[in-house]
This record gives sequence, C-alpha cells and structure tokens, in this order.
Amino acid sequence: MATTKKRIYLSPPDVGQRERAYLLAALDSGWIAPVGPDLNAFEADIVKRTKTRHAVALSTGTAAIHLALRACGIQPGDRVYCSTFTFAGSVNPVIYEKGIPVLIDCDRHSWNLDPTLLAEALANDARNGTLPKAVVLTHLYGQSADLTPIVSACTQYAIPLIEDSAEALGATYHSQSVGTFGLCGIFSFNGNKIITTSSGGMLVCNDSVIAERIRKWSTQSRENCIHYEHTELGFNYRLSNLLAAIGRAQLESLDEKIAICKAHYQAYAEAFKDIPSITMMPICKYGEPNYWLSCITLAPTSGNNPTSIVKTLESENIESRPLWKPMHLQPFYRNAPTVGGDVSADLFNRGLCLPSGTNMTHDERDRVIEIVRKCLLPK
Repeated sequence: MATTKKRIYLSPPDVGQRERAYLLAALDSGWIAPVGPDLNAFEADIVKRTKTRHAVALSTGTAAIHLALRACGIQPGDRVYCSTFTFAGSVNPVIYEKGIPVLIDCDRHSWNLDPTLLAEALANDARNGTLPKAVVLTHLYGQSADLTPIVSACTQYAIPLIEDSAEALGATYHSQSVGTFGLCGIFSFNGNKIITTSSGGMLVCNDSVIAERIRKWSTQSRENCIHYEHTELGFNYRLSNLLAAIGRAQLESLDEKIAICKAHYQAYAEAFKDIPSITMMPICKYGEPNYWLSCITLAPTSGNNPTSIVKTLESENIESRPLWKPMHLQPFYRNAPTVGGDVSADLFNRGLCLPSGTNMTHDERDRVIEIVRKCLLPK
C-alpha cells in the first residue's frame, strides 16, 4: 500500500515572501527580458560575496563551464583534465568544443580531485609533450578540494584552472571563497542547489578582458552596432532579469541556509555515531563547506547497499540518491582516458545522499534517521 506521508525531497527549492517581493518588483519595473538592473545587481552581489572582481550571470552552470573553456582557447583534440567524481555537466562542455576529457580520480579524505594524481599526470604529460589545455576541478557536495597543491601543480605547467563550484557557493578554502583560485570559477543556481534562481549559473573571474569576452559570447556575440552584426560564434546563455531578481533574494539568506544544512549534517552524524557501518562524508580542516548535501558511506559488511536504502526510503515517500556515478563508469565516457578511478568507484558503490533541504523540518529529518537506522541496525 502506498504511504500517505508527506513527501520529503532530497534538496528542494526553498523560497518565500522575500523572493516573491523581489520578483514582483522586477515585474513591475518592466525589465522582463533579457537584461536589467536586477541582473547587474545580482552580479555585483556575487562579486561582493566572493571577493572577486567580475561576475557574469548565465543560464546554467554548464554554460559557464562551456564559456570558461572557450576562454582557455580549447581546440578540437585538446586534452582537458576533469574530476571523474562529478555530474556530467562538469565534463560535457569539453565535448561541446570537441576536446578530449581526461578523468582524474578523487582522494578519500575530501572526495575531491586527488592532488597527487593530478601532479603525477601533469609531470608525465610534460615529459611526453602532451600537457592538457585546462583543468576543470569540481568542488563536490559543497566542500572545497585541497587547492594549494592543485593550484601549485597547474601554475608549474601554466595550465588554466577552472573551478566547478556549482555545488559549493559559500564554501571556503582557508577563508577564501571557492571559485576564486583559478582563471574562472562557476556557480550553479539550479533548483536543487543551496540557493536557486530556478535555472541559472554564474561565472566569476579577476580578468576584465575574459569577463567581457564571456559576456559578449553569452549574448550571441552581438557587436556594438545599430543592426545585428556578428563576427564570431555566440550563444544564447545570458540569465534573465527576472531570475536574477530571485537570485538576489536567495543570496541574502545564504548564510542562514548554510547553517541549516550544517545542522542537518551534525544531526545525522550524532544519530548514526553508534552504527559502525555508517561513515559520514569527511569534513576537511582546511576549509568550511556549505554542507549542501549530507552524505554517508556504508561499510561493505553492513549487508546493505545504497540502492536498497534508497528503495526503502522511497517506500516511505522520501527521496534519496546514491553518490555521483563517476564519469569513467558512464557508458558515454567508457573510452575516456582515466587516471585512477578505484576510489570514486568505491564511493559510488557504497555512498548515499540523504535529504538535506533547508526547508526540511526536524520531524522530517527524524523520519529519515529512523528509517536509515532500521535498515542498518542488527535485526
């Protein structure tokens, strides 16, 4: 029999009266599309929040990665290093430009790109004259990668670093915002992110030439003429003024949302501390995550796997999800060059994302905890 209990989602949008007020004000202003004062203000708000120099609001985080790669001058056949433990939107833009993604495994202590593997791969490529054109690093589940050795390795070989911070707005590395260490950083405002514009993204950088080039590309590369003039390929990638208005409202509550997500993580950790077969996603001391999703791994001896728990939770009308299936295990990328791969494969086989929404109540969280405990405690 189907449950009648209220649905608990993994990470649903959390909007309220503030977002409504900003959106209605934008509607009443007449600035409907494509650009307007809220778009400019949203970019300025992100610049202030991240302490970077430039921000360009775009239709998606994937679009931001695509244009960042174009800014690196990617050509057909160029190799681009990418995190393998990530969502497809982090890697697909390499294919858009007919590049070749080289997939790099993660480490166990952060679940992010392994700096040692990166350095070894770059050194090997330097010897062979096959250095990549760029590195696309994903900050996973709201936690920064270990940036000092990664930036050092990229700098040593003059390789541009693109930080895919889609899941990590508000996270820091040694008190500095993620997304601000490389040539470009990107954020996502998809409906499941810690703040949302329904659909949207943002590119940040410190180079005014790159920022203006990307802004131009995102508006079909229109020249400054009274007629429509195009001298290079462009894209319809600009964020709308209305969605930017929602983003401005959401950004005002980012710190509050981070605090709620952190409380979820801590509550799960406390509730599961007596179950040896559960390990929480590790939190690295070098930074502060935004705790976007609370994730666990299961011991191989637990007798359960993520799929069985997902199904049990779903039977109680609760959404959960396994960790990202690594790109090197995806059918589309089965022939992609890969460095390592065993760590991310193991995490996928044993890992689970639990409901972490900022509008999830304590009672709803307790429902999740009760069911997970029942799955894993000795019968």
